[in-house]
Amino acid sequence: MKYLFVSVPALGNKQNTFLNIRGKLSEYALTYAFNVPDFKIGTLDALVLLSDDLAKYDTSFEQSVNKLADILANLIKTDSTNGHVREYMLANDKPVEEYISTFQWNTMKYRTDRSLQEITTTLNQEVTSIDNVMKTKLNSYTQSKNNLQGLQRKETGNLSVKNLNGIVRKENCVLNSEYLTTLFVAVPRPAYKQWLNKYETLTSMVVPRSSVKIAEDDEYGLFSVTLFQRVLDEFTHKAREERFIVREFKYDEDALQSQKRELTEAEATEKEQQLELFRLARTNFGEVFASWIHLKALRVFVESVLRYGLPPDFTAVTIAAKPKYEDKVDGLLVSQYGRLGGVHGQAFSKKSNDDSGHEEILDHDLQTVNDSSYRPYVQFHLEFDSERA
Repeated sequence: MKYLFVSVPALGNKQNTFLNIRGKLSEYALTYAFNVPDFKIGTLDALVLLSDDLAKYDTSFEQSVNKLADILANLIKTDSTNGHVREYMLANDKPVEEYISTFQWNTMKYRTDRSLQEITTTLNQEVTSIDNVMKTKLNSYTQSKNNLQGLQRKETGNLSVKNLNGIVRKENCVLNSEYLTTLFVAVPRPAYKQWLNKYETLTSMVVPRSSVKIAEDDEYGLFSVTLFQRVLDEFTHKAREERFIVREFKYDEDALQSQKRELTEAEATEKEQQLELFRLARTNFGEVFASWIHLKALRVFVESVLRYGLPPDFTAVTIAAKPKYEDKVDGLLVSQYGRLGGVHGQAFSKKSNDDSGHEEILDHDLQTVNDSSYRPYVQFHLEFDSERA
């Protein structure tokens, strides 16, 4: 979804200006009133500085919104019973499109009798705090998920990685010997003959004819071999040189039950943290998305004051162009407001006509004029993918 937040001079009649814009664009876009309240203004120098901060925060808020949306989408893909991601992307219990089109400034949370700088700081602190919480929760969930996947791989992988509890039996092992031990080696199926010809001579002190194949899958056979403990490290090294995989395994009668218990606990932990992450992502998505739109309202107000002067007299609208009509909407807006009076309109005209006039323009204005997306009216974009296919 794509939106434009636009403000133009109201010339003393906000409602008529809004109706005029909506009428001009009716064939090509949906146009809504963007209800920006009047704020305490302070000095114009302070507004110029604040404008730069708002631009930076706009980018970081957008990144935060997209991170939360991605978390929701990934969790829903993991558990398809949750439904479609759009169902959970709500702001103030509304779908995001409806929240934008019916936006009202939250005066309870962001009092308009506070300075613009204070409101901006509050918004940024809230989003930063949510970012930190989500980062911690996501890291915890990722760690739990990786732990579970590691245990599951041991249950379902081939014999080179699979947990050997339940495969190796007591009778396959030399136990309680002061000198001897049993190793278990995963041998690629094409290398059986090589193993049987070489294992007795990889080192000294290997018990002759002690190797027995005790299990097999599509890729490997699991062989036991008995040898003296003193050559265990050397044998392991030599076997690996031949690309035989020595498995680290110590027989334990209780290990199978312990392994099952560990897997069950890991599954429960992963599910619990997944649900907690989903709950937080759903709640915080709405909070951050709402903060983003409030920040857009601040940008519209600040830029309108800088662009059109004092006292504030502008009409702000939200425009959702119909598919393939973005350029048409832009052209109509430029046609209607492209020659606004004052230094801004003159600068735009010069830029359009490639005229190198010598009028002085404030640095803040000049930076905007030199931007390829410059328009002689205030305009900000919002683009967000709510589908997350």
